[in-house]
Amino acid sequence: MLRQRTIKNLVKTTGVGVHSGRRVEITLRPAQANTGIIFHRVDTPEVVDLPAHADKVGDTRMASVLQNGDVRVSTVEHLMSALAGLGIDNIHVDLNAEEVPIMDGSAGTFVYLLRSAGIEEQDAPKRFLRVLKTVEVQDGEGENAKWARLEPYAGFSLAFSINFHHPAIDSTASFAEVDFARDSYTKEIARARTFGFAQEVEALRAHGLARGGSLDNAIVMDEFRILNADGLRYDDEFVKHKILDAIGDLYLIGHPLLARYVACKSGHALNNKLARTLLAQPDAYEIITYDSAAAAADAVSQDWRLA
Repeated sequence: MLRQRTIKNLVKTTGVGVHSGRRVEITLRPAQANTGIIFHRVDTPEVVDLPAHADKVGDTRMASVLQNGDVRVSTVEHLMSALAGLGIDNIHVDLNAEEVPIMDGSAGTFVYLLRSAGIEEQDAPKRFLRVLKTVEVQDGEGENAKWARLEPYAGFSLAFSINFHHPAIDSTASFAEVDFARDSYTKEIARARTFGFAQEVEALRAHGLARGGSLDNAIVMDEFRILNADGLRYDDEFVKHKILDAIGDLYLIGHPLLARYVACKSGHALNNKLARTLLAQPDAYEIITYDSAAAAADAVSQDWRLA
């Protein structure tokens, strides 16, 4: 059968929270089959568990934020994206602060950490969520509309369109599409960095956001150009990062998806609304397993190699 996966060994690192600006230590630990992905705040008087699930998202301003009462874990999307990209089903994530560290602004560091820890199969079938009918959500009307939908599909693909009306972004590709069965997550998506605008920093910081943001962990632009001396990693890095975010946001559904995701100008809020809308319609999906990798040829990512 196609099996669930976890990591072989504990691995840890430190970084900075992009919004809090605080130093964070993150520890990734193996988890038993059928555990899922669980974040743990270990800096609280008693350890607080925050399961990685769409209905636990309490805030979507500039990040996907899990909440359990008053306890939060912010900016989970890049790590969730790396876990989806490597096909990891079960893991414990310990944090000594309220935010997953931003690292270099992409999922690349998390891919490296997970592969360093090693990936192993478990004695339990991997469970996929297969979309059976199209589900769509929208925000706004006309040319200002933002929307996202999930369609039935034999594997998992994502197509994304952006429109920022900014010369540095508009000079790059505004559309990208990836298919897990054809394209390499680690090569084509994982290194795409988050991005922001220098003129918005003070307003964001006044609201408790972007306090740890810098040229080391984001693509930063003024009114006309990219300020990072090393430029872009991909010609289409902006739209590729939106796909990276969407992969992470959608993995909060709780299972790898068998669906085609298509979106225009979507973000964390709309992605979470789409996930919740799907899960609220039991006739729109089913949970399935595969007897073999051969039977799941279109569903299995080429990056789901054991490492």
